[in-house]
Amino acid sequence: MLSRIYGTAWRTKEELEAYLHRLAEAERRDHRRIGREMDLFHIQEEAPGSIFWHAKGWTLYRRIEAYMRRKLQRAGYREVRTPQLVDRALWEASGHWEKFREHMFIATVAEEEKTLALKPMNCPCHVQIFRQGVRSYRELPLRMAEFGACHRYEPSGALHGLMRVRAFTQDDAHIFCEEHQIAAETVRFVNLLSEVYRDFGFSSFAVKFSDRPKVRAGSDEVWDRAEAALREACAEAGVSYTLNPGEGAFYGPKLEFVLNDAIGRDWQCGTLQVDFVLPERLDAEYVAEDGTRRRPVMLHRAILGSFERFIGILIEHYAGRFPLWLAPLQAVVASIVTDANPYAERVRDALIEAGLEAEADLRNEKITAKIRDHSLAHVPVILVVGRREAEAGTVALRRLGGAAQEVMKLEEAIAELTAEATPPDLRPGGVEKKAGEGTEPPSSPPQT
Repeated sequence: MLSRIYGTAWRTKEELEAYLHRLAEAERRDHRRIGREMDLFHIQEEAPGSIFWHAKGWTLYRRIEAYMRRKLQRAGYREVRTPQLVDRALWEASGHWEKFREHMFIATVAEEEKTLALKPMNCPCHVQIFRQGVRSYRELPLRMAEFGACHRYEPSGALHGLMRVRAFTQDDAHIFCEEHQIAAETVRFVNLLSEVYRDFGFSSFAVKFSDRPKVRAGSDEVWDRAEAALREACAEAGVSYTLNPGEGAFYGPKLEFVLNDAIGRDWQCGTLQVDFVLPERLDAEYVAEDGTRRRPVMLHRAILGSFERFIGILIEHYAGRFPLWLAPLQAVVASIVTDANPYAERVRDALIEAGLEAEADLRNEKITAKIRDHSLAHVPVILVVGRREAEAGTVALRRLGGAAQEVMKLEEAIAELTAEATPPDLRPGGVEKKAGEGTEPPSSPPQT
C-alpha cells in the first residue's frame, strides 16, 4: 500500500518557527469554531455547501450588505435583481453551457420540456436588462449592481465552511461602457475597492494580471484588444501587478485583487474583467455619437467576491474580535445583583434606542462567570451594573481582552459607543476608529 507524505523545508530555525506559529494561529482563528462560539451560523448534511445563518450571523451579514449598498449608491451604481432559474438557451448563447456546464445545477420541467439552470453568475442576466430598449452613448458608462444569489457545484470534498460553498451571494456589478472609458472606470473602481478594503481593516493588497486561458471564447484579435486595454487601464490607475498566466475568464482578461490578513495569508477577493465577447454573443448594442450601432465593453467587477467567503475571511482576520461597527452583538449589560436587574434593562433599552445591538444578562450567576461567558463569545463591550451604578446612573465599561474597567455616566458611555459603532462611511470628516482594548487589529505589512 502506498502512502503520500507531505513535508516542508526551511532555511533557518526562525523561519520554521514562524511557519509553525502561522499554523497555530490559523487553527486558533478557524472561522468554523469561532462561528460556533459567536452563534453566527451552521452547516448540516441536508443542505451541503449552504449556510444556515443564525440571528447574530445574519446581523453581521446585513451590516456588511448595508455598508456596501451605501458605497455603491454613492459611486453611481444602479441596483437590480435578476431571476434564479434561467432557461438553458441563454446559457448556451452566452457560452457558459459549453465552458461552465459541469459547475451548474440543472432543473427540468417535464410538462414544458424545458431545461433550466440555477444561475452560477449574474452576467448574462445583466445583459438582458441592458438590452431592454434602445441605449444611447449618453447613458454610458452604465453601472449595474446586484447582490446576486448564485449556485455552483463544488465537489463535496472541496467544501469548507464559509470559504467554499455551493450557494453564495456575490457583490456583483457590470459596467457597460465605451472602449475609451475603460481606463477611467478602472481608476474609479480601484479607488472604490481601496476605500472598502481599508474600512474593513485591510491596509494593502496585491494585484495579479490574469491573461487568456487555453479554453476561451473570442478571437485572438479580440483578446489582444482586451488585454491591451486592461494594461493601459492599470497604468492609468497606477496599479502594479504580477502576471498570472492563463488564468483569465473564458471571455476576457482580469485583474485579481489579493488581500493579506493579520497572519500573512493571501486571499483573492476582488476582480475586474474586461469583456468584449459577451456583448457580442448576447447582441448588446448602443447608439454611438455618430448614429451607428456599436457593442459596449462589459467590465465585470466584484470587491468582496462573495459575502460568505468574505465574512469567513473577516472572522479569521480579527479572530472574532470585530471592531464595534462590525460586531453582530455590540454590548451586553451584565447585572451584579438581582436588585440591579431593572436598571440593567433600562441601560440595555437605552443602548438599543441609540442604535446599538445590545442584550441584558440577568442570570443568577456571579459577575465573573458572566464576563467569562461573553468574552468567550467575543462580545466587544460589557457594561457591568450593580446597586452603586443604579443609584448613580453610571456603568462600569469593560472591553474585550482588557482587565480594566472604566466607570462613566450612562449618557457618556452611550455617546462614546455610538460614535465608535458608526460605520466608517457615515462618520463625519472620516472620524478615526477607536480600537477596543484587546481588539486584534490587522498587522499585515504594506505590499508592493
